[in-house]
Amino acid sequence: MELKTLASEPLSRRAERRIRRTIPEAFLDACKTHGAKTKIITDGDGRELTYGEIRQAAFALSEPLARDTDGEDAVGILLPTGAGAVIALLALHMAGRTPAMLNFTAGSANLKAASETAPLKTIVTAHKFVEIGGLASLMAELAKFARIIYLEDVREQIGTKAKIRAVLGPILPALFLPREKHTDTGVILFTSGTEGAPKGVVLSHANILANIEQIEEHVEIMPTDIFFNPLPTFHCYGLTAGTLWPIFTGRPVVLHPSPLQTKTVAQRIFQSRATVLFATDTFLQQYMRASADGGLSSLRIAVCGAERVREETRAVATRRFSFEVLEGYGVTECAPVLAANQPGDIRAGTIGKMLPGIESKLEPVEGLEDGGKLLVRGPNVMSGYIRPSAPGVIEPLDGGWHDTGDVVSVDEDGYFVIRGRVKRFAKIGGEMVSLTVVENCAGALWPDHTHAAAIVPDPKRGEQVVLITEHPNPKRSELLAWAQAHGVAELAVPKKIFSVDTVPVLGTGKLDYVAVTTRAREAMGLAEA
Repeated sequence: MELKTLASEPLSRRAERRIRRTIPEAFLDACKTHGAKTKIITDGDGRELTYGEIRQAAFALSEPLARDTDGEDAVGILLPTGAGAVIALLALHMAGRTPAMLNFTAGSANLKAASETAPLKTIVTAHKFVEIGGLASLMAELAKFARIIYLEDVREQIGTKAKIRAVLGPILPALFLPREKHTDTGVILFTSGTEGAPKGVVLSHANILANIEQIEEHVEIMPTDIFFNPLPTFHCYGLTAGTLWPIFTGRPVVLHPSPLQTKTVAQRIFQSRATVLFATDTFLQQYMRASADGGLSSLRIAVCGAERVREETRAVATRRFSFEVLEGYGVTECAPVLAANQPGDIRAGTIGKMLPGIESKLEPVEGLEDGGKLLVRGPNVMSGYIRPSAPGVIEPLDGGWHDTGDVVSVDEDGYFVIRGRVKRFAKIGGEMVSLTVVENCAGALWPDHTHAAAIVPDPKRGEQVVLITEHPNPKRSELLAWAQAHGVAELAVPKKIFSVDTVPVLGTGKLDYVAVTTRAREAMGLAEA
């Protein structure tokens, strides 16, 4: 069956020209446009770096990195959000290598799998990060299958050749930059593994730069805005939107190494007078709770992705701090942003409209009348996957279309609503029940706690939904009464609800649905699937 294709507004001609560059070229252009002496990054320790300092460091480090990784293609980066990660990414590109961003919260088994998939032989990190993060045992495990290079040691290797590159690189970049095309691989990231083994996601230079241009044309930013990003750069949202977007467009950005340092993040937002915050709904709620009334009042907008924004979050942001919460939607495979609400045009419960230059179509889902599975195509959509079964081999997309696996609906004005993932619908007695709806109901009734739903087998009805929650005394009768009062079908009220100390969460802030399902099965006394 031929599906109807929906097209967003086209990208401007200027944007189309600007995406025909590489990532280091885009950075050097920004440095030239905004001035080498312009302060652009405030690091986690409060140190301010200019474009020129970042440029010089990247060119200088590129020489020893190229020498130490001779013959290699992809090189891993295992660093927190900060200037070090930015410099390492640029330096590897200048050395002719492809950065592969590694999730240091994923554990040694997942990191080994990622290293084999990319594949990569070398991982770049920093002694200071390993020491502060208490990662010595992890590094010992990683050293069994990869060579570890520490940035502090690389700096000590900077000799005459590296110093020449640092001086002449900014003046004659064509002599020192590798011959790359905008369609070549710009970065390798990895799926979060929420529903299985992580895959390598290959994003070209053009994919990353296209998404920056799309965001720039979709979300209105003021000339005086100061960005604050605590989200990890191993997650595409934290890398593209939270880090590269402000740097490549000349907006000062305050980088913080961990979104989990709730009180510190709130204090740094207040101290830096940041106006644009990148977060998830869960993290934003924590930052607001850690702040006194008015403590986050410098914020103009908070851009939230990775999970649904709750109405309680918007209400608190408006009432206590007077800023707007923009809900966006994206996937790693799309670099990542696909849709977002806009300042002054927020439709609660929606993810807003698609960004410019994106085509979308909805594939019918059995049992759902007013929604479909979302497929997208556009300049920000990945080159393809690298699967563990074929390391290093890019599997291209069929016709350029990416199947997001998310079920959405679209209203008559073009605003999209996320209904849930295809894999997160249970079929009970012939009816489709969204686990997202189950979680939303619990979140509305018990807003101060985290909740997650899972599907487990049911001998009579095939499947059933189980809710695990951090609420110490959850009563099904209360949830059922809330659902009935708000017109939610009783099927969306789980028969079994279990209280747990902590609902499993990934380092990106998303719920860890693999662990959630395991926890639910354990609570039901079921063997592992």
